[in-house]
Amino acid sequence: MNQPSIEMKKVFLIAGLAFFIVHAQGQSTQIGQESDQNVITTAVPFLQIGPDARSGGMGELGVSTTPDGTSMHWDPAKLAFIEKDFGFAVSYSPWLRNLVNDINLAYLSGYVRIDGKSSVGWSLKYFSLGDITFTDITGERIGDYRPNEFSIDGAYSRKFSDHVSGAVSARFIYSNLTQGQFVQGQATKAGTSIATDVAMFYTKELSIPSLSGSRLNFGVNISNIGAKISYSNDDKIKDFIPTNLRLGPTLSLDIDDYNTLNFSIDINKLLVPTPPIYATDSAGQPIYDDAGNRVIADGKDPNVSVVQGIIQSFYDAPDGFSEELKEFIWVLGAEYWYDKQFAVRAGYFHESASKGNRKFFTLGAGLRYNVFGLDFSYLIPTDQQNPLQNTLRFTLTFDFDAVRVAQAPEE
Repeated sequence: MNQPSIEMKKVFLIAGLAFFIVHAQGQSTQIGQESDQNVITTAVPFLQIGPDARSGGMGELGVSTTPDGTSMHWDPAKLAFIEKDFGFAVSYSPWLRNLVNDINLAYLSGYVRIDGKSSVGWSLKYFSLGDITFTDITGERIGDYRPNEFSIDGAYSRKFSDHVSGAVSARFIYSNLTQGQFVQGQATKAGTSIATDVAMFYTKELSIPSLSGSRLNFGVNISNIGAKISYSNDDKIKDFIPTNLRLGPTLSLDIDDYNTLNFSIDINKLLVPTPPIYATDSAGQPIYDDAGNRVIADGKDPNVSVVQGIIQSFYDAPDGFSEELKEFIWVLGAEYWYDKQFAVRAGYFHESASKGNRKFFTLGAGLRYNVFGLDFSYLIPTDQQNPLQNTLRFTLTFDFDAVRVAQAPEE
């Protein structure tokens, strides 16, 4: 039997995404009582993808690492403590490289320091699913299509004291996966939403003998707090976007004038409802109440407001507190710098087997030279396939403050 063509594989991929859109978690998804899987799903999951290679080399973390041009994604409050006046970063990540060669995630971000206490940041994240050619049942070409998603962000970050800063951001989200095609007999449309991040950052120098200049950082970011998104003309079918809590510390140890070690931990939790377990009869058929709604056997009703969903996400797991703990994702990362010019990195990402089972190691390296920096990362899955495996991701950063210093006349 002939293997499916690359084009056909991509059609299958888009069809799967479209099926998810129409049958999203806002609807009543059946979770089998005997299944150990109860994965939380949302629309526009590309918002959760770590966009840069520095964080990618440390296990996909960054809420409390030292500020840089990609802080907009991880914790925009870090921008208030950035040392340079302005700069930007460009990142590129191939996606599903083992399947096709034209799906990718691109990220452009930058910042400008207004004064000694405040900064502004911006970013554009673009996720392309490549080119698709649609045909009818007779094989006649209908048209070409390039499904895509993107978000545009802006943020303001300000110091509250010498050690604490805060930030708020605004985000526009656009997701067009089907270009108006009919899916499961329903017309689809591009989904749009708006969202905000609320973040804080703490940093303080530590008094450690023989390790002068060492610091402890701590970051908190509640991201993607925003309106549900709809891909259908039926406004009753709306899906949560991935509102997420991210927090964690970083310990930075200045061993001497040339060697620095950073150790980081990120903890993540989606702040959206957990799918409940729905009641079924002896034949395994759904049971409905008098209003025509599915009867819930365990858990909470997921068809709630955004605010209620955030609150409910801490206590709505069908299996109780033990399942709530499984919804936390743990990420460990380490980074070594030599002379603040060359870095090597490693990290580990852990997600519960019942919540998606993403487990992988990462490796990375970085180089800083005069006005630019270059970072690479590589992902090694442990338990299952990963869209980023066998791919090299990179980020290019520019330090315009360094340009000005380099061009300043000698006194």
